[in-house]
Amino acid sequence: MKRLLITGVSGFLGWHTCQLSKREWNVYGTCLSKSVNSPDINILKVDLTHFQEVKQIFQTIKPDAVIHTAAQSSPNFCQMHPQETEVINVTASGDIAGLCADYHIPCVFTSTDLVFNGLNPPYRETDPVSPISYYGEQKVRAETLMLSRYPQTAICRMPLMFGQATPTATSFIQPFIETLQAGKELKLFVDEFRTPVSGTTAAKGLLLALDNVQGYLHLGGKERISRYEFGCLLVDVLRLPKTGLNSCRQAEVKMAAPRPPDVSLDSSKAFALGYNPLSLREELEALEGSLI
Repeated sequence: MKRLLITGVSGFLGWHTCQLSKREWNVYGTCLSKSVNSPDINILKVDLTHFQEVKQIFQTIKPDAVIHTAAQSSPNFCQMHPQETEVINVTASGDIAGLCADYHIPCVFTSTDLVFNGLNPPYRETDPVSPISYYGEQKVRAETLMLSRYPQTAICRMPLMFGQATPTATSFIQPFIETLQAGKELKLFVDEFRTPVSGTTAAKGLLLALDNVQGYLHLGGKERISRYEFGCLLVDVLRLPKTGLNSCRQAEVKMAAPRPPDVSLDSSKAFALGYNPLSLREELEALEGSLI
């Protein structure tokens, strides 16, 4: 079996990508701060911000392809620690692209819908970027740097993702479920829109990109939905207590990082390649047993 190197396997997307890809690949996964154990994955503890460590990993395992999911992905944390997070989010990404260029192997990078300002949705791959947070700016710089070092890189802009918790990570819906089950109030935005997909669906998109894409690809879902509408759907499908679910607006909640109002992705290009997200209701129904 060919060797696939996946960075950031302790993260939500990295873990789901490992679980899906191990059927057809000999998977090597990197982690650092959180220990990951999986009998089907070769786990490597490596600091991606140390170039010599990353170079040694390439020399040792000689990967046939790379999917780079590792990042500091909290917009609020990046807003408060821009210099610290620049190293992993930008510099390390450029180094990985350069090594993939040296080895002439496919490279997939997970970027974000937050490279857009949310004022002109839905966004296609050809639309100009316009980030309003440090995290979004870092991802734009990473995209540009990786393509400059290796133009064959597939830049996959990811939407909001949800799904079963992994051994070391959760998605945005786990706190929602816990809050509602505890009978507490959950306030969700009515004026923030995304095109979410499950972690498994997102992983399918990344594997599709390995063989088919160079340059930009959007991997959003087929439905534009607000966080509040998603919460209502979650309550309905999982039969959760709905008394605590209330709506609010972005302006009512103060956060370190500015939030764009609508970064819905137009993923027609991916759909044409065979990327086929289920409806959100179908995704949640399929996950029901693993969520509660």
